Amino acid sequence: MTRSVVYDQKKRPQKEVDEFECILLNKLDEEYTRHPFYGSRRMTKYLCGCGYAVNRKRVQRLMQKLGLAGMAPGPNTSKPHPQHKLYPYLLRGLDIIRPNQVWSTDITYIRLLHGFVYLVAIIDWYSRKVLAWRLSNTMDAGFCVDCLEEAIKNFGVSEIFNTDQGSQFTSDSFTGVLIQSGITISMDGRGRALDNIFVERLWRTVKYEDVYLKGYESMPDLLLGLTHYFLFYNEERLHQSLGYTTPDVVYQTGTGGGAMIVDKFNELTETCVIELSNVSESLC
Repeated sequence: MTRSVVYDQKKRPQKEVDEFECILLNKLDEEYTRHPFYGSRRMTKYLCGCGYAVNRKRVQRLMQKLGLAGMAPGPNTSKPHPQHKLYPYLLRGLDIIRPNQVWSTDITYIRLLHGFVYLVAIIDWYSRKVLAWRLSNTMDAGFCVDCLEEAIKNFGVSEIFNTDQGSQFTSDSFTGVLIQSGITISMDGRGRALDNIFVERLWRTVKYEDVYLKGYESMPDLLLGLTHYFLFYNEERLHQSLGYTTPDVVYQTGTGGGAMIVDKFNELTETCVIELSNVSESLC
């Protein structure tokens, strides 16, 4: 556990949420993890089919709370601040051939027994290595900046850094660190989660292999559990797309990784072909 993560926990103790809303949030999170191309219309149909009487407006609000957006073009839930500068997406057609060429980040919802927290992580595209991560009770820019500064401190800088258009990542505090570090900024197209596919796949892997299985009750439990899991993920977990090598080995040797986004929202070329709908180990 890092000092900043523990401090954030003490400064803003976890708040319990309405029980019914928590159920809806958990259902949305699970269904989005299975079907990341679902937008609010399909999610509304899904929840109603599960017996929950909700309208689309409420589902849109909950999806925005979770920071969710469908992979295909459509309404976007990652809202930039109207005064924040946006940057173009630079990764389409770019051949990722070395570590620290491209890093990216995103935020996801992590459920707890009586509430939830947010997880942000930074991943190296070439090796799939998780470089830094943070937990927070609120989806503000502060814990994202802390995560970015830790990654730069421990691993230097990337050539390109990709994010979505969420206000945390378009904020002056976040982009300022990138600009001061000489890093080129790239941002996903609106509503295109596939533009940041490797972080999306990381979330699916973390949730299916750890979070959903463990059922964490509290922030300290989650902190400890994710600390162990990310060490396993980087140092021991064999990734099919890396030729059954670990992210640490690929990052350190500079061999065996790579990727290329070749289409706006439905095709991907990498070192190993990956089926997006498959939630097995081929995800990472």
